[in-house]
Amino acid sequence: MKAIFIAASFALFGTAIQPAPASEKPVNITQTVKAVEVLHQGRKVKIERNPDTENMLDPDFSLTSRPCPPYCIQPMQLAPGVETIGELELLEYLKKVGKEAGLLVIDSRDSDWPLRSGIIPGAVQLPWQELHPAHSDAEKIAETLVFRFGAARQGSLWNFENAKTLVLYCNGPWCGQSPTNIKQLLAMGYPAHKLKWYRGGMQDWKILGLSTVAPKQP
Repeated sequence: MKAIFIAASFALFGTAIQPAPASEKPVNITQTVKAVEVLHQGRKVKIERNPDTENMLDPDFSLTSRPCPPYCIQPMQLAPGVETIGELELLEYLKKVGKEAGLLVIDSRDSDWPLRSGIIPGAVQLPWQELHPAHSDAEKIAETLVFRFGAARQGSLWNFENAKTLVLYCNGPWCGQSPTNIKQLLAMGYPAHKLKWYRGGMQDWKILGLSTVAPKQP
């Protein structure tokens, strides 16, 4: 009788307790957030996760062991006062892009990487070399600080009082491109609290199946 009762219960309530096939389950960002809308180059773009639960990681990001140096594992805290953020915190910044003038999300990777893997919607491309004195002249770096970051020159010194908050990322925990830029900015006096680092970078973004867009063509 007990077995008959259990069987009858499953027959009566089966639709409510049977798990849905994997292909029918939603792939949300969080339990309550399905997608996030951001501005990218003046147009609205929706960031969501790939709904295909069989989707696989891009080959570019499937390697586990890259030569170190230069591809060494980065620390969790890059420098005192510089906040390390994850995907959900980055999404909060991306929602403000184009709405708050004092914010910039920067893809600091070599220019060939965005062409291969896309960029995070809402980010702007600024290859790390453009802030590196060994690859760019001092005047070009100064122009970036003034016209893109909102810093002000005061003789030989810099005033960062009205400078933008910068959120930088590169390829992931093994990538030193955005960390190099952050350390250089700190050395120039950029306030640590105005520098944020998405350590997971494009590797973690891709692992989670989050949306990317094609980079702006020159």
